[in-house]
Amino acid sequence: QSEFSYWHNSGANFDNLKAELDRLKDERESIQRRVSEAERKSEKIEEMVEKWLVNANKRIEQAAKFIQDEEAANDGRCLMGLFPDWFARYQHGRKAETEKEALSKLREEAERFDNRISYPTIREDIWLNIIGVYGMGGIGKTTLVKEFARRAIEDELYDMVVFSEVTQSPDIKQIQQEIAEKLGLELSEEAEFRRASRMFERLKNEKKILLILDNTWKSLDLGTIGIPFGVEHRGCKLLFTTRDLDVLIRMGSEKNFSIGILNEQEAWRLFKIIAGAYVENRELKSTATSVAKACRGLPIALTIVVKALRNKELPEWKNALQELQMPSETSFDEGVPAEAYSTIELSYKYLGKQLKETILLCSLIAPTSIMDLINYTMGFGVLKLEEAHNKLHAWVRQLRDSCLLLVDGSSKFFSMHDVLRDVAISIACRDMNAFVVRNKNMWEWPNPDALKKYLAISLINSRINDIPEGLESAQLEFLLMIPNNSFLGPNIPENFFKGVKKLRVVALVKMLLSSLPSSIYLLVNLQTLCLDQSILRDIDIAIIGKLKNLKILSFVRSDIVQLPKALGELTKLRLSDLTDCFHLKVIAPNVISSLTRLEELYMGNCPIEWEVERANSERSNSSLDELMNLPWLTTLEIDVKNDSILPESFLTQKLERFKISIGNESFMPSQS
Repeated sequence: QSEFSYWHNSGANFDNLKAELDRLKDERESIQRRVSEAERKSEKIEEMVEKWLVNANKRIEQAAKFIQDEEAANDGRCLMGLFPDWFARYQHGRKAETEKEALSKLREEAERFDNRISYPTIREDIWLNIIGVYGMGGIGKTTLVKEFARRAIEDELYDMVVFSEVTQSPDIKQIQQEIAEKLGLELSEEAEFRRASRMFERLKNEKKILLILDNTWKSLDLGTIGIPFGVEHRGCKLLFTTRDLDVLIRMGSEKNFSIGILNEQEAWRLFKIIAGAYVENRELKSTATSVAKACRGLPIALTIVVKALRNKELPEWKNALQELQMPSETSFDEGVPAEAYSTIELSYKYLGKQLKETILLCSLIAPTSIMDLINYTMGFGVLKLEEAHNKLHAWVRQLRDSCLLLVDGSSKFFSMHDVLRDVAISIACRDMNAFVVRNKNMWEWPNPDALKKYLAISLINSRINDIPEGLESAQLEFLLMIPNNSFLGPNIPENFFKGVKKLRVVALVKMLLSSLPSSIYLLVNLQTLCLDQSILRDIDIAIIGKLKNLKILSFVRSDIVQLPKALGELTKLRLSDLTDCFHLKVIAPNVISSLTRLEELYMGNCPIEWEVERANSERSNSSLDELMNLPWLTTLEIDVKNDSILPESFLTQKLERFKISIGNESFMPSQS
């Protein structure tokens, strides 16, 4: 600035300094949070980060004092306020600008840290021999351990560091060869066991050695390779990377690090480092920021997208953003996140048949509850109910440990990382002939010829209108509809279900229904019907009683007021879920006792006005005695006002899972 501008812009410089100070404080807090998290994980903080925090604290304190002193001083006027103190104003303007530039420089330095705040360290613990790093494909595991290897060599933590990629189909000889070359060992023998023996003896000669086995897909027999570990050689440390926590557990790993996605701030920093200052220009920045967000913190997706778009014009960025926001098979084939797609698809291909089917179904329904997953899976008739509970919980855990699903702390709900879900949807569209619409206000139903080939239709959080008079698809087995506004629910035509008689699962969730289409009775193969969170009001649901093969019926959190007598005809029903039906007061007499195959009944938070069974007396509502006539019942959740209406021996029923609330008291099975 010119000398005159320091005087002229004194007030503006002072305001700019205060704004820059606030920005630097925010940056410092962000860095400090990341440092604290890293220290909690016993990671080592980068020296440049530690120095930056010291400098930032010093500069912030200095600037704050200057501002405080300036505000406490007079207005820079003299001679009883009649004339400005020109020299003081000039000095303050110059000082404010100098301080602001120093703060700005520090903030820019912090942005160059990217994600390099810290790095994992291996404890100097002679009993810790195997550690693991796991995370979804494309998350940066290999990059992380290679950087750790570089630093381990630089800091002389080990006498030697050896890196070997294992791959899906481990080649034992190749792994042995890679390790031997680093050791300067020549392996001329053909027999694996002889090579392993020589390798074993050579490795034992190394006092401190780190072996990194990258991209491990299944448990390895270290003895077959010739790697000593544990009591055989305390100085030989092993570091594995994998997509599946279960692999590390089976390998006996003693310390495992999960690598998660980048947060929004970290992702944008990485994006800018790869793209350069080009993405900061005013015309492009808004779209570039949206593209970075669409990659949802997945490093490999960020890297591939920004490299593909670097130095491209704005229209190409906008087109890429549209493709990222609208997953389909073609959007991946045409290039933007192609490597992310192939990496995630590789994880999918390595799953067993059941896990493949589960992850594809999850992609059509997530985020949701595991109970919903059970209900929908039961609709396909592959599992029995008790088997479904056990196996699906186990499969969800496996998919979580493979970093393909995100499961909440209660293990009741799950979701999927957006990029991963989009890839899974693309695979479902290709392999399952699925039609998927998600988060869209403008879309069109497929033409009649295309519709005939679909096995599944999933419409989630989208405007659902212009519903066809009748679906014509002899192949369709799964239909899920969740509109983005239940108060503007679509009118489902009477003949809507006429041409889809193979349907096994129908879920109309969060919908405003004026009636159930009469053609629903034609769904002779329907196994699962979910009307969860739907506004049913006073519509007649008696037609559901005609679905003779129905096994799962769910009204969770709907506003249903009564269950009619016709529902007693569902003699094959295995599960009924009425949880949180706060308006349900009446269940027609003998409906419950007619459901003789019922295994699970959920009625928590239902204000049903239970009646007491009396001889020679007609009832207008259901009685708790009816529950005593369900020989297959294993699970019960129910609320009653007081224990006076409970039948004798009610609490002695042999139930595997139950939650019985009487007034303000709840009874549940003890935890074994």
